[in-house]
Amino acid sequence: MQTTYGDFALDDDPDRLDREALWDFLSNTAYWAKYRTREMFDHQLQSAWRMAGVYDAAGRTVGFARAFSDGVALAYLADVFVLDEVRGRGLGKELVRFMIEAGPGRDFRWLLHTSDAHGLYEQFGFTKPDQTFLERETRQPPVRL
Repeated sequence: MQTTYGDFALDDDPDRLDREALWDFLSNTAYWAKYRTREMFDHQLQSAWRMAGVYDAAGRTVGFARAFSDGVALAYLADVFVLDEVRGRGLGKELVRFMIEAGPGRDFRWLLHTSDAHGLYEQFGFTKPDQTFLERETRQPPVRL
């Protein structure tokens, strides 16, 4: 599936993604992913249920989102980012919309974790979990903000 947003394209074709650009951002910039090894990153991409990229007019990957899912009722949104140089144009919002409302998981229950983008995700119906939701904390090294 592909769509446009201004001068940008959004596409869920995993073969179009610049994996080196993704690795560079996630391993060097994203606070939530700095602990990952390249092997972990490659495995996450290979096992993803859906991935989407945002591409500038030159075809360069400037945004990304990944999801894993049971393919029936539940999906987890992860690794959502837009490069600093193109932020402020609504691309993050459009990328989240593309992932959760314009794709095959439109009617799923979606989960995510974020430390800094609550306002963005609340626009799509994300709220704090209720009393039925339990979570086991990670055993990965702590994320340093």
